[in-house]
Amino acid sequence: PFINTLLVFLNGLLLPKSGWEDSIHALINTRNKTSSPYPALLCYDRYGQGDSDHDPRDPESSIKTGYGHDAVRVVKDLHQLLKQLSATKLGQHDVSRMRFIFVCNSIGCPIARLYARAYPRTVAGLLFLDSMIANTDFVSMFPDPDDAQFDPSTLPTGISVEQLRDTRAKYKAMFHPSVPNNERFDRRHLNQQLPHANTPKLVGPDGIGPRLTVVGHDWNEFAEQGLKGSLQIPKALTNAYVNPHWQQYNEGLLKLTEEDRVNKNIIIAKCCGHFIQKDGPDFVAREIGRLLDRL
Repeated sequence: PFINTLLVFLNGLLLPKSGWEDSIHALINTRNKTSSPYPALLCYDRYGQGDSDHDPRDPESSIKTGYGHDAVRVVKDLHQLLKQLSATKLGQHDVSRMRFIFVCNSIGCPIARLYARAYPRTVAGLLFLDSMIANTDFVSMFPDPDDAQFDPSTLPTGISVEQLRDTRAKYKAMFHPSVPNNERFDRRHLNQQLPHANTPKLVGPDGIGPRLTVVGHDWNEFAEQGLKGSLQIPKALTNAYVNPHWQQYNEGLLKLTEEDRVNKNIIIAKCCGHFIQKDGPDFVAREIGRLLDRL
């Protein structure tokens, strides 16, 4: 059933391809135990990530600025890789006849959406694991204490204006699209490339939308990790502003394909923070299996 099919794992910014190993082992073990088929699998490191060198086409200035290549080029590079591997490993020299299944975490989800838009009718299935919110600067999720309309009484109980201000500053320093990363992946225009969660609609191999599963993080675990991690974000601020915003974004993602080709509600990965493949590899393996069974 999986001739001319390739399941591709798309990394976020922080976890390289090795972050998928436990999920892949769990998937293969489960499918083998139940004598269930599965397609060829691919995980890879983008330029500047994990085992891969930096992109040789990046301008020399990117060494200092961190701004090398954008999402459009990431997608083109992925397409070239898939085209080559389809021919050399799967014997399919016409990449338009391939069916790709993308299992994605974080910024891997916007990359998958951009790929499906650039190369329609090639993506048969998508598993979004806590998609990056592509259309935000991450700071504006929180109210601005310097705004004339700001009302301190609306803050969660026990949260001060200074804590809010500190949290906004930390989010800006860590997550703002202008912040450089080791890949030299320039994210500054991603909000223009994907301004909405629910559009553009995606078109799969049969001219209809691909099968889609949208998974979100566990609110409490995400807030707990935010508190105990390096940023030390108060849980009350995460739960009041970040989690609801993310939930709304994920709800928009459910509309990228036909209603009967996506889970009705967002699936929550229990006890998992943002890096679901790290916190819940068995969960990821189960959801991949369910997606494969729907194809």
